[in-house]
Amino acid sequence: MISILDIVEDTMVDGPGLRTSIYCAGCPNACEHCHNPQSWDIRNGRPTSTEEIMKVILADPFANVTFTGGDPMFQPEGFTELARAIREQTDKTIWCFTGYLFENLVKKPAQRMLLEEIDVLVDGPYIDRLRNTDLRFRGSENQRIIDVRQSLRSNKVVLSSEMQIPTI
Repeated sequence: MISILDIVEDTMVDGPGLRTSIYCAGCPNACEHCHNPQSWDIRNGRPTSTEEIMKVILADPFANVTFTGGDPMFQPEGFTELARAIREQTDKTIWCFTGYLFENLVKKPAQRMLLEEIDVLVDGPYIDRLRNTDLRFRGSENQRIIDVRQSLRSNKVVLSSEMQIPTI
C-alpha cells in the first residue's frame, strides 16, 4: 500500500511527454515555499494498492509514469512494488522526484531498491533562493535530472540528456 494524495493523468509538467503522475503523501523535507505542503503529512493521503494504481496506469497506453509527492523515497517499499509491476506489465519509463540526494539514496537499501527500478531521478530539495522559472521539470537550480541506470552502472551521478533541453 502507498499513501497517495492523487493520480494526475495526461500531465506534461512531471517529465517529458504525457505522464500519469502518482502524488504520494509523506515528506519529511518540508522545503520552504514547497508547492505541495499538504503532501508533507502521510496521513493526508489514502492507502492505495498497487493493483488500484496499475488500473489507472494501464488505462492510458501512451502516458509514461512519474512518482512525485510528497516524496516517494519516504515510502520506498510501496513504490518499489509499483515500479516492478510497471516494469512487468508495460514498457513505460518511470521518473521519480525526491528531495533527497542520489548520493545518499544509493547508500540506503530500501531506497536503492527503488532506484534500481526507475529511469530518471530528479533529486535535491527545493531551495527558494535558487528558484528559477526557466528550468524544465525542476523548481530550483540545485536540483538535478539524473539518468539512474547509467549512474548506478558507473557509481557516479550521470545527468540525463533531459537536463540539456531548454524551456519551451
